[in-house]
Amino acid sequence: MTEVEVKQLFIETGAILEGHFLLTSGLHSPLYVEKFQVLQHPKHTESLCKALAERFVQDDVELVIGPITGGILLAHEVGKNLGTRAIFTERENGRMTLRRGFVIEPGQRVLIVEDIITTGGSVKEVIDVVKEHGGIPVGVGILVDRSDGTVDFGVPHQALLHLTVETYQAESCPLCASGQAITKRGSRKL
Repeated sequence: MTEVEVKQLFIETGAILEGHFLLTSGLHSPLYVEKFQVLQHPKHTESLCKALAERFVQDDVELVIGPITGGILLAHEVGKNLGTRAIFTERENGRMTLRRGFVIEPGQRVLIVEDIITTGGSVKEVIDVVKEHGGIPVGVGILVDRSDGTVDFGVPHQALLHLTVETYQAESCPLCASGQAITKRGSRKL
């Protein structure tokens, strides 16, 4: 899939929203990507994850991992396309961790997948989990990169869609200053 095709898919499914949003990172933004408007369609999820997997097929990936919630679907589908196991991390007491008996073998080559990044915080936490368990992070596959190219994970990363979107700290947000109501979407509590 080309970047133009991915963007069109997100637009057609109503996944790109405009307004005033509080992001998981705590930043404010005039744009929000509601990934589940796309991921609710198994065929779209399959196509997107196949495209992600194709970008890492030469990296000898032995395990795919993603953070809960969207990362579960992505890890499963990317893992299926790469012929590997797929697991996910969860937060426990505010810290990303492995649960449910999931194991990363020492020396295992691991691909991290994520739906949307702005600051890359969740991905960095997953990379730390992989390293803590002796795994070798070989790359990061992302559906949508909102970071404007500023995030460095210390490993190669590929995104299917790059969006340049302004983000603001709450105290300097022009949307707040104009009195526009803010919306908090997603599942994570800040």
